[in-house]
Amino acid sequence: MAILISFDIDGTLEIGDPPGVLTMDMVRTVQKKGFLIGSCSDRPISGQRAIWDRHGIPVHFAVSKQMLPDVMAQFEADVYYHIGDREDLDRQYALAAGFEFLWPHEAIEMPWFVEDGDTGG
Repeated sequence: MAILISFDIDGTLEIGDPPGVLTMDMVRTVQKKGFLIGSCSDRPISGQRAIWDRHGIPVHFAVSKQMLPDVMAQFEADVYYHIGDREDLDRQYALAAGFEFLWPHEAIEMPWFVEDGDTGG
């Protein structure tokens, strides 16, 4: 099953301003599992790409919030998720684009972020 995850940055990822609960290692875990990943943020696209490059994480997309419908049109997946921390932007844009929406504290509980072979203990 193909899964696409769009990450907000600020308030969602540990490197955001403010920092969020999702670590870059968690992003690497879903990347290793073959998920389509990228960012959807208020930050300029060049700034988003610079963050991913700095952390050595190749992404499939880096877009502004209003471009989530374009991401869905460009990538075929069985399910599309956007993870973000703002009701007025992240959640509204995600739902309007047909994405499932997760708050960071909900996303951190998803089984995707567990390394294969990790027993959680």
